[in-house]
Amino acid sequence: MSKDIRIKKGLNINLIGAAEKTTSKAVSSNIYALNLDDFHGVTPKMLLKEGAEVKAGEPLFYNKADEKMLFVSPVSGELVEIVRGARRRILTLKILADKTQEYVNHKTLDLDKVDGGSIRDFMLQSGVWPFIKQRPYDIIASSNATPKAIFVSGYASAPLSADLDYVLQGKEAELQAAITALGKLTPGKIHVSVGKSGQSPLANLNGITLHKVSGPHPAGLVGTQINKIDPVNKGEVVWTIAPQDLVIMGELLLTGKFNAERTIALAGSIVKAPKYYTTKIGAEISTFLYASGVNDGKYRLINGDVLTGSRTHPEGHLGFYNTTVSAIPEGDDYEFFGWNKPVFDKISSTRALTFSWMRPNKKYDLDTNTNGEHRAFVVTGRYEEVFPLDIYPLQLLKACMVKDLDEMEQLGLYEVAPEDFSLTEFICISKQPHQQIIREGLDLLHQEIG
Repeated sequence: MSKDIRIKKGLNINLIGAAEKTTSKAVSSNIYALNLDDFHGVTPKMLLKEGAEVKAGEPLFYNKADEKMLFVSPVSGELVEIVRGARRRILTLKILADKTQEYVNHKTLDLDKVDGGSIRDFMLQSGVWPFIKQRPYDIIASSNATPKAIFVSGYASAPLSADLDYVLQGKEAELQAAITALGKLTPGKIHVSVGKSGQSPLANLNGITLHKVSGPHPAGLVGTQINKIDPVNKGEVVWTIAPQDLVIMGELLLTGKFNAERTIALAGSIVKAPKYYTTKIGAEISTFLYASGVNDGKYRLINGDVLTGSRTHPEGHLGFYNTTVSAIPEGDDYEFFGWNKPVFDKISSTRALTFSWMRPNKKYDLDTNTNGEHRAFVVTGRYEEVFPLDIYPLQLLKACMVKDLDEMEQLGLYEVAPEDFSLTEFICISKQPHQQIIREGLDLLHQEIG
């Protein structure tokens, strides 16, 4: 029996350009890349040098702070470039892909007989461990930690995000294998959340506690679900993993091969034919962007959804955790007296000269303009209207800004990730970078307290 979670606080941002439910295979990329910024807090130690030949699933580097944690190549080919920045910090690894892919073959496990220690070692050695993230701190899970519970969100509520019910069709065997393996790594429950329709391939898995989620964004964020199901207290650890990462993990367990394939949603009003593409982690975005066509005019390409993604370009590469690529108009123009006239074509959480509240289902073509300038926090009480967690958002943000560790702990920083503040950042009258503030607060807390 499922447990229902109904979220009332939030805001749906309905944008033009959602991906049509048709899937094409993207053109194979010549160069694949791993961006080290995707692995927050990881200090890489290279195992290979430039010019080395690698197979798909072969380790490229390990985490200096946790040597068991290996990071592997998504494809077979030649490691053609190690891009470095200041003080020789590694920024990006680029791999020239072979036309015919070769894979590292791992010995498969009998999941009914193997114990948790063997599964943990297998995941670390095969390169799927980085898909597991932990809270507190929103970082890759420690190889030695035992979580009190594991959370999987199969309900996507972010604007233009991939429809998980669609992309997971036919992946039940891989999903079940991953869930069975993860179940041996925690004494607690595996909480899986799906939409209220219950039609997700995740809904019929064994070994899970099912929750049906409804309500506006951020109902689909795993942080919202953790807060409503089993909040994180000081000294506790929970793990989170995305559904498409479960598929990669499950396929590895069943076949012994690391297949970095993803089904991504190419969406946004700039895209002429938004749809789904099958590609691989680290592929060049141009391999599927131009296949759908791009409308004329200036636009911003976003690696991820429009609230939490990072700015990129067609020659950029698909992020390690991303399942969406968004393209929306660039907001580099300003409206004359835009602050002093009725607004009909924008979304707002207020009713001051704005009318989006009258048409909640209308779709908008929003650009990247912030419609205001950065200023000190203005206390309006609006954050609480779109923030469903049992946390005071404004007070927590201020505690992070002044680096008050005691306040950060008491106000619930252990429980949150930057993405949980993406919606408060969107409606912020003061134009403060909420996600950056929370990220810096988490890093400071991790550094000082560990």
